[in-house]
Amino acid sequence: MVQVDNLGRILEEHPFAEGLDQALKDVMIGCAANERFEAGQFLFREGGDAKKFYLIRSGVVAVEVHAPGRPPLMVETVGDGGVLGWSWLVPPHKWAFDARAQTLVRALSFDATCLTRKMESDPALGYQVMKRFVPVMAHRLHAARMQMFDLYGPAKKG
Repeated sequence: MVQVDNLGRILEEHPFAEGLDQALKDVMIGCAANERFEAGQFLFREGGDAKKFYLIRSGVVAVEVHAPGRPPLMVETVGDGGVLGWSWLVPPHKWAFDARAQTLVRALSFDATCLTRKMESDPALGYQVMKRFVPVMAHRLHAARMQMFDLYGPAKKG
C-alpha cells in the first residue's frame, strides 16, 4: 500500500499541482489513491457513475465515444501529466466518455465524494480545483467536436 507521504510526493510531481498551496495539496491527498491499469482495461465507461478523477502519472489512455453503428471513436489520448475525468463535477455525475488504457497506466485517483465535501467546506480548494478542470473540460469538448466534424461532416470531393 502506498503511504500518504508518498501520495503527496506523487501529487507534487504532477502538473495539476503546479502553483497549488501546500495546505491544499495536503487536503487533497486525504482523498487520493494510487492505481494501476493494464493495457485494454477501462478506467471508466460512458454512462457509469463518475466517482473519481485521475491524474495520469505514466502511460496512455484513449478517450472514446460511441457512434451509432460504428466502433468506438477515439476523441483523444491522455498521457503522462494529463488529467482524466471531469464528469464527477457535473450532475448527474455520469461519465461522458469511455477511458481505456492503451498501455500500462499508473494514475493518482481522487474520490469525488471525499473531494467534493472538502471543496464545499474550503472555497479556496474548490476554486483551485475548478480552475484546473475548466480548461480540461473545454479541451475535451473541443476534441469531441473535431471528431464529430470528421465523422459527420460533408464528404470531401475527390
